[in-house]
Amino acid sequence: MTTCTGNDPGRSHKPLNTASRILIVDDHELLRHGLATLLQRQTDLVVCGQAAGEAEAIEMLQSSEPDLVIVDISLADGDGVRLLKQIHEARPQVRTIVASAHDESMYAERALRAGAAGYVNKQEPAHTILDAIRHVLEGKLFFSKRITDRLMHLSRTSHGTHEQSPVELLSKREREVFQRIGQGLSTSQIAEELGLSPRTIETYRERMKVKLNSANATELNLLALRWALEGE
Repeated sequence: MTTCTGNDPGRSHKPLNTASRILIVDDHELLRHGLATLLQRQTDLVVCGQAAGEAEAIEMLQSSEPDLVIVDISLADGDGVRLLKQIHEARPQVRTIVASAHDESMYAERALRAGAAGYVNKQEPAHTILDAIRHVLEGKLFFSKRITDRLMHLSRTSHGTHEQSPVELLSKREREVFQRIGQGLSTSQIAEELGLSPRTIETYRERMKVKLNSANATELNLLALRWALEGE
């Protein structure tokens, strides 16, 4: 029921036997503690903090140093999508997943654009959130097949029905950047992995938008995601 992209070959891996640190942000205490209990039972995961709202989450982001943050869309003192953007800007190396009761079709695209690497509906079985966490920590994206199909359809509709792969239009270096955009990496992360400046990465983005006839960064991201989901 879920679709995920391939590993990022440039992403460094945590040392063996080192548990990944998870921060949970949800304004429902019972659900928050239930998820924490589930995660604490896993030998490769550890809950490094819990926050009920946006302000508390930002504070804990600095102090708890998570590898991944699980965010609900609706928060008592703020907005989950806005929090995703703040996390992405403040700590671009930290991965994020949305776990929400809201319909994925209404929020998944917004979450993706805000920097989220996955989306899980709270009505899914418990193992789904565990699968999502592990896939995202490996540098993959985790969205339902329905949403990935929708994103691919929007991408095809926006760019015509030609069969040529967009990658064929890109240079080798542009392709490297494009690959990492599809894996959900930020400009700063791509720059670090390729040994380039963020400004250079932005220049490549602008060139790719012209070559691929993308109106804006969102369309470019959707094209890159489609390419990643189709197996590059």
